Amino acid sequence: MRRSAADMRARTLSAVLESPIRFVAMAASACVLLGFVLFALDESSTASQKTQDAIAGRKASQTTDPSPEQERARERAHSAPREVVDDINDVLLAPFAWIEPESADRWLRRGVPTLVALIVYGFGLGFLARYAHGRP
Repeated sequence: MRRSAADMRARTLSAVLESPIRFVAMAASACVLLGFVLFALDESSTASQKTQDAIAGRKASQTTDPSPEQERARERAHSAPREVVDDINDVLLAPFAWIEPESADRWLRRGVPTLVALIVYGFGLGFLARYAHGRP
């Protein structure tokens, strides 16, 4: 059975789309997961809570969409590489900030949007990549 040129081009285009979508899915999931791990490390280490800047920086780390004041305090409290991770995490979690339960503790305020982001970025984009390749 011989395939037409149009069918071959369509298959090639879908194969080209699969790799970038899969890469974005893995990178976004890794960044969201790394951001949550760093949040958990901040929460578990009580020795670094002695200065006012560290306390203010922790408040910004506990929310998925920090205010500009919280963002500046977090920048003072964290190192440059950590702030890059936090900024990427802020962008990736911003679409899910509305899910954040206001009355819950900080683990739920941070954990629920992280879980939803992992589902959307990991499973959703992974499914889209498989779909682009022609596999359901």
